[in-house]
Amino acid sequence: MTASAHRHELYTVEQVRALDRHAIDTLGIPAYELMQRAAAAALVCLRQHWPHARRIAVYCGPGNNGGDGFLLAMLAREAGLQAEVVALGESRGDDAARARREFEQAGGTVQRWHEALPLPEADVQVDALFGTGLQRALSPEVAVLAQRMHAAKTPLLALDVPSGVNADTGAVPGEAIRADVTITFIAAKRGLYTGFAPGYVGQLHWDSLGLPETLWQGFQPDAELMQSATLPPRPRQAHKGDNGHVLAIGGEHGTAGAIRLCGEAALRAGAGLVSIATRGEHLPALNAARPELMAHEVHGPQALEELQQRATVLAIGPGLGQGAWGHALWTTALDAGKPMVLDADGLNLLAREPRPFTNGTVLTPHPGEAARLLGCDTAAIAMDRFAAVRELARRYGAVAVLKGAGSLVADPTGRVAVCPWGNPGMASGGMGDLLTGIVAALLAQGCAPWEAACLGVGLHARAGDLAARQHGERGLIASDLLEPLRLLLNGRES
Repeated sequence: MTASAHRHELYTVEQVRALDRHAIDTLGIPAYELMQRAAAAALVCLRQHWPHARRIAVYCGPGNNGGDGFLLAMLAREAGLQAEVVALGESRGDDAARARREFEQAGGTVQRWHEALPLPEADVQVDALFGTGLQRALSPEVAVLAQRMHAAKTPLLALDVPSGVNADTGAVPGEAIRADVTITFIAAKRGLYTGFAPGYVGQLHWDSLGLPETLWQGFQPDAELMQSATLPPRPRQAHKGDNGHVLAIGGEHGTAGAIRLCGEAALRAGAGLVSIATRGEHLPALNAARPELMAHEVHGPQALEELQQRATVLAIGPGLGQGAWGHALWTTALDAGKPMVLDADGLNLLAREPRPFTNGTVLTPHPGEAARLLGCDTAAIAMDRFAAVRELARRYGAVAVLKGAGSLVADPTGRVAVCPWGNPGMASGGMGDLLTGIVAALLAQGCAPWEAACLGVGLHARAGDLAARQHGERGLIASDLLEPLRLLLNGRES
């Protein structure tokens, strides 16, 4: 096994510090050598992305991240580039001070940042202001510098972490560097993949700094990055009964679209049979638009109980409403004790009447629904999405999906997976209904709840990326994902 085998492992800031300390104390690699390796890796990354750049401006903070920046500037000068450095102040710590001293002894000059200072003209700017240690908003003085760097409209490379981004949680409490590329060192930091962070990280590269495999022995990552996957081919003798029967429950007056999207996604995700329990007024439209969906008028619990007996998996919530009709169906469905996926009003009703699950349940809340389920506000969810998704899974005894940029999946034991796919075009109505149907179909085909949630979230996001690649992100609608979804499930990317 090589160090690259660890690129899908995600660590907390505290764990990364422990890895760094282990490399120094146990493996005998001096801290300054790690700084030199980081600077060399950063220069390689810069030249790969901007091979024609001749002038760089490096913005250095007082700590080791600034030390990386000074050494990068020195290496750039040795490579024939023009490198100018702007520093926030004096360097702190032996290694950072040594890096600055060596840069100056090699002929480099350092300008101290103040608001009247004109920024150097450059082809690429480098953010070496703060590393993983900063978990608060940038100070007003540094926030002005960040704004000026953005106003220059030249590419930005961030070293380890874009300054102002919380590498532990993905939160961005104030102004922050919006990088085009971020190169992160030693271990992948979990917060860079979720929440607000993806909007600031740009393209993310991980470099192990050539550290040996023994570095990771005995260190358990906090989370994992999902890898692309699909279901295996079906046996030639398969029939529809082998692939499960999903019953999608919802579609209160005026919300036929939500339950249709859920049901159609379940079909496209491979369920053998899909039934719809909904209001009678929706049947003509559903039968005309998608006759493969077996749509049933359901007035109340008795009719639903008959349908549930034939179902393998329940998908509860799209368009369900929180009135008497929706509440009665919700209660009946939860009492059935079958594997299920809860979304939308299925979750809002759960927030009103909490109960734990023991029957292979997957919850798929967005941050607003998650806040209601945990009795807090959305700001608290955004502050630490990892803690929120773990608490959802623990409290409800279910696999929980916390949707959003960098969707998270957790199980009640605390295991977490992070989705690296998806795009802003997916911020439109109906996307959650699709995900509910996809996960339900995967459960129906025999996937365990954890596998169904991770695979479903990944397929959903990758289908969104394929659809956006064809026609662009703006204007992407939920049904655009159905054909790419089918391609992905059959092992075809295009």
